[in-house]
Amino acid sequence: MSRARPAVPGRDRRARVLEAAPGRPRCDDPAPRVAVIGGGIAGLAAATGLAERGAAVTLYEREQSLGGRLAGWPVTLADGSAATMTRGFHAFFRQYYNLRELLRRADPALGMLTGLPDYPLRGADGRCDGFARVPRTPPWNALGFLALSPSFGLRDLAGLNARAALPLLDVRVPQVYERLDGVSAHDLLDRIRFPEAARHLAFEVFSRSFFADPRDLSAAELALMFHVYFLGSAEGLLFDVPGEPFPRALWEPLAAYLTRHGVALRTSTAVRSLEPLPRGGFAVHTAHAAEHHDAVILALDTEGLRGVVAASPRLGDSGWRERVRRLRTAPAFLVSRLWLDHPVAAGRPGFLGTSGYGPLDNVSVLERWEGEAARWAAGTGGSVVELHAYAIDAEADRRAVQHRLLEGLRAVYPETRAAGIVDERHEWRADCPLFPVGGYHDRPTVRTPDPAVLVAGDLVRTGLPVALMERAATTGFLAANALLRRWGVRGHTLWTVPSRGRSALLRALARLSRTC
Repeated sequence: MSRARPAVPGRDRRARVLEAAPGRPRCDDPAPRVAVIGGGIAGLAAATGLAERGAAVTLYEREQSLGGRLAGWPVTLADGSAATMTRGFHAFFRQYYNLRELLRRADPALGMLTGLPDYPLRGADGRCDGFARVPRTPPWNALGFLALSPSFGLRDLAGLNARAALPLLDVRVPQVYERLDGVSAHDLLDRIRFPEAARHLAFEVFSRSFFADPRDLSAAELALMFHVYFLGSAEGLLFDVPGEPFPRALWEPLAAYLTRHGVALRTSTAVRSLEPLPRGGFAVHTAHAAEHHDAVILALDTEGLRGVVAASPRLGDSGWRERVRRLRTAPAFLVSRLWLDHPVAAGRPGFLGTSGYGPLDNVSVLERWEGEAARWAAGTGGSVVELHAYAIDAEADRRAVQHRLLEGLRAVYPETRAAGIVDERHEWRADCPLFPVGGYHDRPTVRTPDPAVLVAGDLVRTGLPVALMERAATTGFLAANALLRRWGVRGHTLWTVPSRGRSALLRALARLSRTC
């Protein structure tokens, strides 16, 4: 007798379920000891998946707080106000099924998230696109976007290279990498002959989500993004954002949940190396101790993973270690947050993607959704504005880039020209994974040559249609499931968007393009 299909976690009835392997409900005593190294989304998902099944988990995080690239820390502004600084805006799309299930552990109703009414995109030529009026279900979403977009007219549609565009209609993983990983996102768009305005607003906005220049990004990743967010999913392109800064809204409640499940949270504790032990297990070396664990999940960013593996010469095999060594990080990005003494005009959206304003890629007006910023703005009569610039040239002068971002803001929202800056904070980072042309097979998988060592994070290749934060959460649960299966314990059910194009006709056309 077949089991009933679990309830779909979103509105898309074609979402793909990944049933967990069956097994015992919990680990036997004594519980296996697992070190989860890295306290970002991937590490938190892995720790959750293991702790809920009775494993003894220690989570090591080198920073003072959890959250990884979504961490936050307290700052005191020039006016004496207490505030929280972060590494910038992140969109929680509705097709992030596994990330949202992780957050439900601490807040089953996801009350910490609030939806923004649109995802507007604006070019310097004045043309604006959005998704609030676009249908969510493919292929009507694509047709609706074409009908409503001022950046993509019938003449542009007639000028497209249909044969080059057809692979986007039936994206499958990992087949998409076999076909497109050797091509850059820029060159794919050239082949398709996308008009310049539509190129950024409809496609390059996805590549910028990877903090990469389209010339350096694998076209397979771009095609996957198009599938996950547009033609492959009926969840749409609208998204949610946390109603308070990341620590308060997300990580402090989840940390309390993990603590109740027995997880030992070791923040401000960097792992230096791992040493496989003769009788099994590993010595996990920090600055002050070496602790024994039966298994390890490496949930680190690119440089962190490279560093731990380089310092652990007996970990894995030579081929795996060399592939880890070759991993690259994306170029630097900048997050500038400004506390202004005058408000941004009331009609401005909470988030705006931009094109043609120098290095400025987007503008957020935080008081539109974040409680802390709203309280500061209400008390001062000002606004809290955040500016992002991605894929910055390594030789660029940082102060000059910060000034150009401010100029971009004043061009987009002219009322800010009269505003004074109460305080400003600038975060320069260069720690996101790069998915370069031809780099797919160098990326680690969840499993390694040692069955007791797993890898999780947004840099991991999975064979699933997931990306960005959802890839991090999914790989964290996959790593936990791999260990649980090894111990004969039931894993966790996961979900993804559909694994192939939704329209039989469009799939047939895509197959035709592969045979021509």
